[in-house]
Amino acid sequence: MNRTERLRNLLAHLRETLGIDLGFRLWDGSTVPADLAPDALAVAIADESVPAALFRKPNLNTLLNLYVTRRIDIVNGTLFDMVAQKPKVRSREVRRLLDKKLLFRSVADYIFRSRGGPWPLEQIRGDKATADGSETANKENVHYHYDVSNAFYALFLDPEMVYTCAYFRDWNNDLATAQRDKLDMICKKLRLKPGETLLDIGSGWGALVCHAAQHYGVNAVGVTLAGEQYVYAREKVIRLGLQDKIRFELRDYTLVQGQFDKISSIGMFEQVGIDNYPQYFQTVNRLLKPGGLYLHHAIARPAKRTEKVFRKTNPEYAAIRRYIFPGGELDHLGMSVANLERYGFEVHDVEGWREHYQHTLRHWHDRLLARYDDAVKEIGEVKTRLWIAYIAGCSIAFERNSVTINQTLASKRQRGPSGLPPTRADLYV
Repeated sequence: MNRTERLRNLLAHLRETLGIDLGFRLWDGSTVPADLAPDALAVAIADESVPAALFRKPNLNTLLNLYVTRRIDIVNGTLFDMVAQKPKVRSREVRRLLDKKLLFRSVADYIFRSRGGPWPLEQIRGDKATADGSETANKENVHYHYDVSNAFYALFLDPEMVYTCAYFRDWNNDLATAQRDKLDMICKKLRLKPGETLLDIGSGWGALVCHAAQHYGVNAVGVTLAGEQYVYAREKVIRLGLQDKIRFELRDYTLVQGQFDKISSIGMFEQVGIDNYPQYFQTVNRLLKPGGLYLHHAIARPAKRTEKVFRKTNPEYAAIRRYIFPGGELDHLGMSVANLERYGFEVHDVEGWREHYQHTLRHWHDRLLARYDDAVKEIGEVKTRLWIAYIAGCSIAFERNSVTINQTLASKRQRGPSGLPPTRADLYV
């Protein structure tokens, strides 16, 4: 029996032991099972260096490198279909039932062979990114993710280019509707009124400030460090004729001057870094007028037994920080609330939007997959496949409740009435 036959036997054994309805297509044209239907969900293995790479370093980084280069690919399905193939036995049972002799022989066949190539993700060192809160570090980290290409993001975002969690009043709503409802919900929570001043920290492509100026009559300032977003947003303001209502600044949030009636931070906080939270909340407090409202919209992880344990990173979290969001970190909800109170805010409302982000990400994934060829032309296949894996993985994480997202409304703490209505019923009509 040669090594390819032994590998097929191992894959067949794993398939049977796990009880999964998933096939394999090997580089020599053979399949597992041998009678695999042409339309069956399967993993395609492009060359015999793939098992060598996996046996040598069986980790997420290896798998991602193989996936983005199509040396491992999914046939007749998506990452969501793969995840749905849950083993019918527990991990402990798999270890007990596994034919270890067959496994060891297959490992011996491949482990000293070449791992092949290419390995493009090994050139990305986002895990070494500086997150010291400086303007230079912040700009470099933001540029890496957000300045990929406006045309690329337009392939899967809604018409207003909103790159944060949508709000689904009905799970069947389309993405454009859900994003409009999100923008409106933010404006309602901030109780925006004509003539008020709004600062949007991390203003992206300008959707929120444009919506607030058009529909609520505010005078808005958007601040971003992403150059391509800044150019796009300014052109949008001119196109809409809102030059007298909106100003964008290409600068670090810490350098913003003035005071504002209302402040929003929608999906920017993840880039701040835990060690820089005091500077962040002190800056927001400095910029907010007495009694003003601040909406804090941020992804979070569930709290752990201790803060030391919380700050340890699992492989998935580490991969996102390395390949997608250099310098990024997530807090937990309790940390956000404590920091708001610690730095001069009164917390009024917290609303969890976990399932809303699950649905948002699934929309983005499906839309990007549908425009796959256009995306490859714009940014290349490696980055396209990396973003598809990232978006799908995040949607799955929100679905599994291993990551959350919350909107927290706070005001600058003062004596006396907050000025908010006695109920929040008007927000949901």
